[in-house]
Amino acid sequence: MNKDILICGVGGQGTVLASRIIAAAAMEEGNTVHSAETIGMAQRGGSVTSHVRVGEAAFSPLIPFGGADLLLAFEPAEAVRNLKYLKKGGKAVINTAATRPVTESLKSTGYDGREMTAWLQGKCDCVFVNAEEECAPFGSAKFLNIILLGVAEGTGSLGLRREALLEQIGKQVPARFLEINTRAFRRGLEIGEASVRTE
Repeated sequence: MNKDILICGVGGQGTVLASRIIAAAAMEEGNTVHSAETIGMAQRGGSVTSHVRVGEAAFSPLIPFGGADLLLAFEPAEAVRNLKYLKKGGKAVINTAATRPVTESLKSTGYDGREMTAWLQGKCDCVFVNAEEECAPFGSAKFLNIILLGVAEGTGSLGLRREALLEQIGKQVPARFLEINTRAFRRGLEIGEASVRTE
């Protein structure tokens, strides 16, 4: 299998954990995997981008522009900023709930992500997920990364066995949170599968 996946968001959203789960699941299935993260002021809400390249076709850990099969975007502005990586015919899974930048506390910009989401609708094959709504039943926005992983798997865009992903979730999250993370992943699967049925 050859698959290039770009994961983007802001610090604190769990993008790095998501990339590690994907990479570990792919390796467990016998694939060669290259991965890299570019982390800015991540702890202060800055941009975080993770590249995961699965298969023998990749000679560098960084995905070239127009090379990603899947864009997994945890924030709408980050989706816009990183759309240049998505190949023609690729799939994008995008959280529509905006994370306001630190500068918002200094001067209100009115940023809420809606303009970015509207622009993205005409630019790519997108599945939109409202993280605030989907995370609410789980009691925390910290489950966004696991929900979006489930959505991507549900659309068939990851190309991995869901059992392998669940196994890695079990290895990489604390045991006391495994049950709720499993439920979050399965909720994401439902969203992804529903999006395929309505295409």
